[in-house]
Amino acid sequence: MDRIVIQGGRRLAGEVPISGAKNAALPLLASTLLSRDECVISNVPRLQDVTTILKLLRHLGAAVREEGNGVVGVAAPSLGATDAPYEMVKTMRASILVLGPLVARCGEATVSLPGGCAIGARPVNLHLNGLERMGAQVAIEHGYIRVKAGRLHGARIALDLPTVTGTENLLMAATLADGVTTIEHAAREPEIVDLANALIARGARISGAGTDVITIEGVPALAGGAYRVMPDRIETGTYLAAAAVTGGDVFLRGGVGGHLEAVLSKLREAGADIAVDAEGIRLRRTGPLRAVDFETAPHPGFPTDMQAQMMALLSIAEGASVITESVFESRLTHVAELRRMGANIRVDGNHAVVRGVPHLSGAPVMASDLRASACLVVAGLAAEGETHVLRVYHLDRGYERMEDKLSRVGAAIYRRRDAA
Repeated sequence: MDRIVIQGGRRLAGEVPISGAKNAALPLLASTLLSRDECVISNVPRLQDVTTILKLLRHLGAAVREEGNGVVGVAAPSLGATDAPYEMVKTMRASILVLGPLVARCGEATVSLPGGCAIGARPVNLHLNGLERMGAQVAIEHGYIRVKAGRLHGARIALDLPTVTGTENLLMAATLADGVTTIEHAAREPEIVDLANALIARGARISGAGTDVITIEGVPALAGGAYRVMPDRIETGTYLAAAAVTGGDVFLRGGVGGHLEAVLSKLREAGADIAVDAEGIRLRRTGPLRAVDFETAPHPGFPTDMQAQMMALLSIAEGASVITESVFESRLTHVAELRRMGANIRVDGNHAVVRGVPHLSGAPVMASDLRASACLVVAGLAAEGETHVLRVYHLDRGYERMEDKLSRVGAAIYRRRDAA
């Protein structure tokens, strides 16, 4: 089992390259199942979740080639299986993204109910209700979702809430359905726009991605093609928080300001100077950190995936901040670990009141999910003394070589493998 060891108190300065977005790469890779021709995806990050979905694509019968430089080719002229077994996908909720493509192309799919981070209920009923509206028959048996359909048909689907994976699954399924599908209350995240653009490049007819109403006119087949994964906005935001918490000066090459407007606004309010150009984002902080309030919300609101990292930053800000987690009901588990480091945080339901302290103290802490692990790294960078972050397999699901990138800009951080 690995751990991340951090000697805090080092100011970060320099340049960090931003990797391809995990939350864009996974649906893009799943979408290759819709085509018989080869699809080439570039800027794919080297992450555990990517390894898992590539293993799943091979299990389904796709030929996968990895060039070793972030380029992955997937060819699926025929599929030998239509199931995603529990043992293969139990650690990754994104495994459900193969459901829509399999049903659209093969008329059936059996997918294990997804696992992943323990951050609260993320029901898949919205995916399934949408597929039923498109003519599929759905059953949940023994922990598996079983879906059968002839050819899917277009439908009007009104989502109860803007689910990202639900929108992506139904968007992919609708590309090969007969007729026109309209997804109302669709999620608006940049990753959905990225997926739609990739599908359009392969012959799909999609309009409205990035708004709350997406219209898809089904086509008989999609071609192959090449597409580059967008930069990871949450990785960008995490390194911005790391730079701010250390009073640093860091340029995030490849970061896109338009993907992070809510986060940049709060970082500026907290005391950071931020400049955005076509090459990336630069953050500098020379003055004190100030308390800010925010509430998580679907895009374009403040992303729930940045809540924990921002909490670490605000734990040493002057004054009291109020953080409201409105997306997931169990996404404050990192509070107990921040308290171990000396943070003054009180939780009341889905609200956290963070009263800034002069400094945090290094301590052994344990990550409970992907973004909580990043939060603890950010806290460790600012803490006095040594911090050990355990359960970093969570971190490896969503951050490519975090310790290497932070070392490059001055952090005293390394990975240590514990004896079995």
